[in-house]
Amino acid sequence: MKLPITLLLFTISFQITFAQSSPIVRSTLIFPGQEKHVHGSSLVNLPNGDFLSVWFYGSGERTADDVKIMGARLKKGETVWSEPFEMADTPHLPDCNPVLFLNQQGKLFLVWIAVQANQWEQSILRVKTSTDYTKSGPPVWNWQDNILLKPDERFANEVAEKFKKLPENTAGWAGYARKYDDMIIEAAKDAPKRSIGWMTRIKPMLMENGRIVLPLYSDGYNFSLMAISDDFGTTWKPSLPLVGRGPIQPALAKRKNGNLVAYLRDSGDEPTRVHYSESSDKGESWTASVKTDIPNTASVELLTLQDGTWAFLGNDIDDGRYRVSLYLSDDEGKTWNRKTRLEDHPRDKGGYSYPCLIQTADGLLHITYSAHADNKNKSIKYVVVDPKKITKL
Repeated sequence: MKLPITLLLFTISFQITFAQSSPIVRSTLIFPGQEKHVHGSSLVNLPNGDFLSVWFYGSGERTADDVKIMGARLKKGETVWSEPFEMADTPHLPDCNPVLFLNQQGKLFLVWIAVQANQWEQSILRVKTSTDYTKSGPPVWNWQDNILLKPDERFANEVAEKFKKLPENTAGWAGYARKYDDMIIEAAKDAPKRSIGWMTRIKPMLMENGRIVLPLYSDGYNFSLMAISDDFGTTWKPSLPLVGRGPIQPALAKRKNGNLVAYLRDSGDEPTRVHYSESSDKGESWTASVKTDIPNTASVELLTLQDGTWAFLGNDIDDGRYRVSLYLSDDEGKTWNRKTRLEDHPRDKGGYSYPCLIQTADGLLHITYSAHADNKNKSIKYVVVDPKKITKL
């Protein structure tokens, strides 16, 4: 996947133009567009200044057994990503939804799902760690295992209680639910069902005391849950479920008062809007989700910036994946008074989704997301944004 010289020159010119006229400092594809499916990227900035990105790649998603986790490295000071290399592959199973992060001690984690029986509801959480990740190519993995969670009877009680707080249901969805809320409530009593099928998508929240709160979701229950570690990622336990009608793929921010906030993709009834939930006990339990005013069809991301500003990134439309917008809030999400668009195309002309958002010490925002211009041009896009240049509405 070496970049041709014409594409390289175009990329450099494109970056210079952006730097002069918009908040976008740099915008480039990690590798040239190709036909196989690439999706679900994650991004980390390593201590030596390199960037490492991952995504899943193959003939499809859960039904394609050749799907594996791929990655690429952008060395410090360079503008062209390395050729992609393999990061993880469970033999004979699709591997999807990778998440990369450094824990509080500087250990690199790759968490993803292996999809058993080609069903999302049978997915198993997998994890690799590395302390040797600064050389060219993929990290040297020191350890690999599954993350096994055991939600207990409190899970079922929480689901039943939280559904009482939701408005009356007139729609149906989810693998276990069919048409009625009571189908989900009943499924929550099933210990095997609630123990598997939890899937990654978005980076975790790292707490000062060593706690890691890793967002998870279920396509069976069609709501979310957190995996919590209090020993820097060595062992994990489940939170109580984050219950609602379709709140999946949570992205986390932290309030000044210490509460955690989740913004979630809407996989429920119409109108589709970003869901919101809050935790006052460091991620152990969550309020029943409510819908915000932000339209949503495919993906969300959230980040508390160094100066306390909140950044929201996602598909703020209700009929596709052709637009990706970055919002900024100076009042912890009460209002979003600054906004810029990273992608804005005619309806049904390409798909841009599943973003990852991080901030580096210099204040710049680094973003990756799936960029599917058409069926023959699929890649992962890398974008750098200067939030100081995003003006108020």
